[in-house]
Amino acid sequence: MAGKKKKRSRTEPTLGGTPAGAGRKPAKRKGAAKGRSARSRASERGLLARALRFVLYWGMVAAVWGGVLVIGIVIYYGAKLPPVDEWAVPDRAPNVKIVANDGSLIANRGATGGEAVSIDEMSPFIPMAVVAIEDRRYYSHFGVDPIGLARAMVTNIQHGDVVQGGSTLTQQLAKNVLLSHAQTLERKVQEALMALWLEHRYSKEQILAMYLNRVYFGSGAYGVEAASQRYFDKSARDVTLGEAALLAGLLKAPSRLSPARDPEAAEARAQVVLAAMHDQDMIDDSDMATAMAREPTRAPSYWSGAEHYVADMVMARLEPLIGEITTDIVVRTTIDPGLERDAEESLKSALDASGKKDRVEQGALVAVDATGAVRALVGGRDYSKSQFNRAVTAKRQPGSAFKPFVYAAALEIGDRPSSVRNDAPITIDDWTPENYEKTYSGPMTLTTALAHSVNTIAAQLVMEASPGGVADMARRLGITSDITANASIALGTSEVSLIELTGAYAAFMNGGFKATPYVIETVETTGGKTLYQADHAGQPRVLSPQIAANMNAMLMRVVTEGTGSAAQIPGWQVAGKTGTTQSSRDALFVGFTANLTTGVWVGNDDNSPMRNVTGGKLPAKIWHDFMARAHKGLSPEPLYGGGRLIEPKPRQAPAAGEDGNPKTLVELLGRLGEGESAPPADVGEAKPQPAEHKRRTIMQILGGG
Repeated sequence: MAGKKKKRSRTEPTLGGTPAGAGRKPAKRKGAAKGRSARSRASERGLLARALRFVLYWGMVAAVWGGVLVIGIVIYYGAKLPPVDEWAVPDRAPNVKIVANDGSLIANRGATGGEAVSIDEMSPFIPMAVVAIEDRRYYSHFGVDPIGLARAMVTNIQHGDVVQGGSTLTQQLAKNVLLSHAQTLERKVQEALMALWLEHRYSKEQILAMYLNRVYFGSGAYGVEAASQRYFDKSARDVTLGEAALLAGLLKAPSRLSPARDPEAAEARAQVVLAAMHDQDMIDDSDMATAMAREPTRAPSYWSGAEHYVADMVMARLEPLIGEITTDIVVRTTIDPGLERDAEESLKSALDASGKKDRVEQGALVAVDATGAVRALVGGRDYSKSQFNRAVTAKRQPGSAFKPFVYAAALEIGDRPSSVRNDAPITIDDWTPENYEKTYSGPMTLTTALAHSVNTIAAQLVMEASPGGVADMARRLGITSDITANASIALGTSEVSLIELTGAYAAFMNGGFKATPYVIETVETTGGKTLYQADHAGQPRVLSPQIAANMNAMLMRVVTEGTGSAAQIPGWQVAGKTGTTQSSRDALFVGFTANLTTGVWVGNDDNSPMRNVTGGKLPAKIWHDFMARAHKGLSPEPLYGGGRLIEPKPRQAPAAGEDGNPKTLVELLGRLGEGESAPPADVGEAKPQPAEHKRRTIMQILGGG
């Protein structure tokens, strides 16, 4: 046994002291591990695929049902619209364009306040600016812009409020002219449907033109022409880049951003528009810098300028002449724009200088030519503050400015300018008239009595000619207001308007023909069709030539030596009459040259007394200032009759035919070569004339020559 080898125990240590095989790990199966990893990835892919299939499936289901719902909503609300063949863009409200006698714009009137202007006519900056800020994809979308709508939704969600709209210009047009402005789902659906119809029916240019001529720009201005006139006093044809940007900026909030309300806010918004135009490569750096450097537009808070009194007067008289206005029309007036500016400046500067001191707030002025055409009219101190027309609508006592009708009636019954009456206390029934100075001067001629406005003699003449005869004289010459035929008519106690009083005086100026004031010369459609043409060539004779000449001579003495001396114009024969009512509540001066008859009134709307203002003071000063401007550069012409007193035939009839006196303007024109002359109507800026042309006849005036 000793000889046999002993077997090594598996637990015996080896040379290193460690059992053989101790700590050895079993070998890994590489293929099995790799398989498990692949299976895991495959499982994940399967889950993702199933999730995608789920989302895709149910997304498609939701889309189908969403589409069905949208189609149902569209069909439901679309069914409430009229049939498509009845859809139509309503005609734009007609505009009344009122122009002066030289064709320059006075005002636009109507629901829109401005005429329609085509895309080709308006400044190219206007459509560019509006598209840039309101609908940059206007020329590429089909009426509805899904991209713009999505962008607006995201922006509104980010801000938590409605800060951006997704409507296209086409949709806005549909809303403005076809639908209500209610913010409802029904209206939005119908708006989209009609936008699609508009895009199908009209070109992009037509849609944009309809939009720009109808959209509201604030301060009562609808359409770009009305807005341009309102804010810049110019046509949309002449708008600059900066002005176009301001107009486009107003569309976001026209009332709040109006430059009449907040010029700085309007300009800040305009700069946003300019930046948008620059970003879209519509303008370059230089254009943008120049436009941004402009001063903020400071528009008046209301329509301003005396010409708007004229526009209001035109609108009041237009419909009786042509009936209902159904299309755009152009009304040419008799207004001379230069005289209109002179009249406004003369009245305003005088009231600004003396109004506070004299306690007078308001005034009015009317100027008419020999035919009755109104050449200038100012209805108040400031149209933007008061639109009441004191020249046309207001009726006030004329005071002694009524006396020429008394004296004309006296001459008509046989009295003469040299006839003598006694200035002394007089009582008529229970009425005792007093002179303004409370003094009496004894016997004097009628010429002197009129020059110094003696009340007692005027009262005597009323009783001689009869109150009814004086009232009839006033009506014949053009007074249309009710006149109370009593003794106090001598002092102008019946209320009249300034325009009718001025027109009545024009009958003295033109040699005895009635001169009914008118302001509308022609009315035409924009296509040139004549709807109305004034014709005043057949005005009747209301005074005999002798009485007209004598009245002119007597009224001249009022200016040369009487109460109207402040109205004198060097080189010109001037005739007129002052008027002052009790306690200086009204003060007037109505007078004329051979060219023009003008009436001026000052007073207070509440009928409160002024401080010692008489017709020979502030009104005569205003009259002189205006008439001196109107006659600047013209050669002086004599009054009808030359200022000479003529001994008339006893009890001369006012409209004689048997004695050879012309009874109409046409007959007077036929007598011009026999020594009778009609007063010219050249006023305002001097115009070059041929050497042989000394004056214009009434027929030339009426013919526009």
